[in-house]
Amino acid sequence: MPTEKPRITVVVDDEMLQQIEDFRFENRYPSRSAAMVELIRLGIEQIRREQAEQVEE
Repeated sequence: MPTEKPRITVVVDDEMLQQIEDFRFENRYPSRSAAMVELIRLGIEQIRREQAEQVEE
């Protein structure tokens, strides 16, 4: 199924790939891409929370 969404390429080492795969299967994501999108989203949310906490200090 083609998509109009932008595509990016990410190069990871074997250890990180295994962590991504583990996350994918533990959380039942249908694809590696879906798991990586969720991991990126979670990372961005965490960074924003940390930045907000720094502003409050």
